[in-house]
Amino acid sequence: MSTVTTAEPTIFSRRESEARSYCRAFDAVFTRASGSTLIDREGREYTDFLSGCSSLNYGHNDPDMKAALIEHITNDGIAHGLDMYTETKQAFLEAVERVVLEPRGMAHKVMMTGPTGTNAVEAALKLARKVTGRKNVIAFTNGFHGMTLGALAATGNSGKRGGAGGVSLNDMTRMPYDGSLGEVDTLQVIEAMLDNPSSGVDAPAAFLVELVQGEGGLNAARPEWVRGIAALAKKHGALLIVDDIQAGIGRAGTFFSFEEMGVEPDMVTLAKSLSGFGLPFAALLIRPEHDIWKPAEHNGTFRGNTHAFVTARVALEKFWADDAFQREIAEKAEVLTDSLQRIADRIPGARLKGRGMMQGVDVGSGEVAADICAEAFRNGLVIETSGAHDEVVKVLAPLTTPMEQFRAGLATLEAAAETCQVTPIAAE
Repeated sequence: MSTVTTAEPTIFSRRESEARSYCRAFDAVFTRASGSTLIDREGREYTDFLSGCSSLNYGHNDPDMKAALIEHITNDGIAHGLDMYTETKQAFLEAVERVVLEPRGMAHKVMMTGPTGTNAVEAALKLARKVTGRKNVIAFTNGFHGMTLGALAATGNSGKRGGAGGVSLNDMTRMPYDGSLGEVDTLQVIEAMLDNPSSGVDAPAAFLVELVQGEGGLNAARPEWVRGIAALAKKHGALLIVDDIQAGIGRAGTFFSFEEMGVEPDMVTLAKSLSGFGLPFAALLIRPEHDIWKPAEHNGTFRGNTHAFVTARVALEKFWADDAFQREIAEKAEVLTDSLQRIADRIPGARLKGRGMMQGVDVGSGEVAADICAEAFRNGLVIETSGAHDEVVKVLAPLTTPMEQFRAGLATLEAAAETCQVTPIAAE
């Protein structure tokens, strides 16, 4: 029996680092999970609207992925292969080419990075600087790109940046995200700064941008703004890097968050639900002309998780071979919007944010948002907050959640919002 399922909770406070975070809000000891349901050691069931922070877009323990992984392990399939050729990697790459890239007219190559999203971001930043010979990168307010120093330099959150312990987080220029200055057209601001040779902004190597800012509060960029950023990048000889670590793999409504926007990024960072099964796996998509790495110039012992190749291939072939799954996501997104609108209507000044299955409601106060999420958890729903002040109640339900369970989870959230005492949001 697992030690976690039999240990007293005090072992966590006694031996686990103070860096732990999610468990402070969700203090149950979980033992099993299936689909969109988590089960604790007392046997209580919870609906999961967190999804491993969008690492479980297909839910927990998808039976087809699980069966393929068990078969691979049982047959002594390769467990670790550095970046050597393996049948599992070949099958994964063929699926990516056939299911994802070719239907979208993308010629991008796939670079296996270290196993987390921040590794993919670091590789993208390093390559952009290598390609252009420049240091400066344009990042955006409220952006989150990871916790290693290069990615952290691009991250806006002061609390996360404080973890650097005083180390300089430089070679990065912060620009205002779409809508971050109210009625001001931030695209015009950025263009003016870049066009002015006395602005103090060095010529950029790249623009690094999330098209829906997950940790930043579900800010969703308009297509015209995204096209404007792509045009500015081209005008100034910079690369466009789209961080699709949280917004990708269907979360924002399509496989990539930039589809139907009329742009093709030079690089795309992927992680979280890329494996399909919650296994650590990250990759960087690179336009061929920018793939100028020398052998082993960027590497890592765990680049390319071989077990993740197995489950990721199954996920691509099962969910993305046609447009049925995307239509299902769109249907649930409408249900989500309607439910969140009812919550917003109860709270003066509240507003909806995000798009697709990456939506939430800004209740204007981190305290109110925390109260709503805590009440929801008491009633069997796991859900978190996001935003600069944790003021957004953020729904990240598995995309595969059965509609009946999805509606029930949203009803629990609506009831939590109704139960919590809220006051009108003060005008800024």
